[in-house]
Amino acid sequence: MSRGPHGDVDRLIEIMAALRTPGSGCPWDLEQDFHSIAPYTIEEAYEVADAIERNDLADLKDELGDLLLQVVFHARMAQEQNAFIFKDVVDAICDKLIRRHPHVFGGGQSLDADGVTAQWNDIKAREKAAKRGAPPASLLDGAPLALPALTRALKLQEKASAVGFDWDDAQHVLDKIREETEEVAAELALPGASASPALEEEIGDLLFVVVNLARHAKVDPEQALRSANAKFERRFRHIERRLSEIGRSPQAASLDEMEALWVEAKDSERKSKI
Repeated sequence: MSRGPHGDVDRLIEIMAALRTPGSGCPWDLEQDFHSIAPYTIEEAYEVADAIERNDLADLKDELGDLLLQVVFHARMAQEQNAFIFKDVVDAICDKLIRRHPHVFGGGQSLDADGVTAQWNDIKAREKAAKRGAPPASLLDGAPLALPALTRALKLQEKASAVGFDWDDAQHVLDKIREETEEVAAELALPGASASPALEEEIGDLLFVVVNLARHAKVDPEQALRSANAKFERRFRHIERRLSEIGRSPQAASLDEMEALWVEAKDSERKSKI
């Protein structure tokens, strides 16, 4: 295999081409298409986020390689359809970065981080309008349905906020959370409320407003929930470990016993931070 000016990237492209060559390639790789590979692309992006959360740079290197493979895989399938090649992907993102950073590459005015974000969104909107030949049908365009619901909720709120459709204070969002919680409680109090469409709707409203609170507090809700998941996992594993030390299992333990061990794990974490 040749080594061009881009070195191992060229090698990766050649390996992918070999895997997709009919007759001599890999049967699994040859069976794939854009739709079948898309879930793996999303999974690999989450694996990258997980390595970052664990501060595991060695694993991050591997996961970034896996994510790069996804880009090369999609580009190869596109090349087979004479749509575009990997170089076109690279050229497109390079051009986009230069267009959307005129304060760096175009002699534009100096901006702070918020100004850069606003400028990026403005340029992006104008580019999309030009591509369509008309203004977007909605300001909410660009929040793909395929996004995880939590992430899409944040995107929708950011787009609405850009035109002033937003609370001006996080305290108002807290008030709305209390209101939504009361509505959930009212639904739960009804006979046969469990799993009802009305209850699902109210819980959805509550989750949506919690995302709004995170946005106002400048907290990434996806990251906050990932951290909460990790904390729950640590403390529940502590419960399992401590019960195992005395020959017990969670199934055989009472709720009070497990709650006491949960508090023990919580106190231990607090002490370790002091």
